[in-house]
Amino acid sequence: MNISIIGAGAIGTAIARLLTSAGLQVSISNSRGPESLKPLIAELGPLAHAVTVHQASQADIVFLAVNWSKIAAAVEPLGPWEGRVVVDTNNPIEAPLFKPFDLRGESSSSVVSRMLPDAQLVKAFNHLAPALLANPAAEGGKRVLFYSGEHLQAKQKVADLITRLGYFGIDLGGLQQRALAQFPDGPLPGINLVKHG
Repeated sequence: MNISIIGAGAIGTAIARLLTSAGLQVSISNSRGPESLKPLIAELGPLAHAVTVHQASQADIVFLAVNWSKIAAAVEPLGPWEGRVVVDTNNPIEAPLFKPFDLRGESSSSVVSRMLPDAQLVKAFNHLAPALLANPAAEGGKRVLFYSGEHLQAKQKVADLITRLGYFGIDLGGLQQRALAQFPDGPLPGINLVKHG
């Protein structure tokens, strides 16, 4: 299974560390090109590889971890997606002010879905701050990660990956449920749940 990340900010870097710590290879890309990722690749070790954004988009599972206002520009030249799984880790806010974008009642993943025609979108890895996301094991249990999407096989692939990384995954359902874990309006973002037993 090929796994890649588009975006090397706090969330993308946290996910890369989780993947390599679990013994999985990962390709990482950003808007500045592979050369800019050399320090991160050196830190992550031989399981991590710097690639172009286009190369990253060809993986079986692609994590999209780009600031909200930059998503459209990042994905516009990519595709067709041909059924590849895209994990949407984004929230409709912009750091450092965390000002929410007005989506006119839509969930953020509905907006992202239109930017990625023919991709199988799964919303996940978006409701916890990077510091919590980086530590699946917590308080003697497993930290909970929510995921949702319309494609059952894609969700299963992401669920299996969530488990392999050491989390306890909870399926929120389909498209209409994605807003539950969407920051800042949903009720679940920032809730740090731990599954024991």
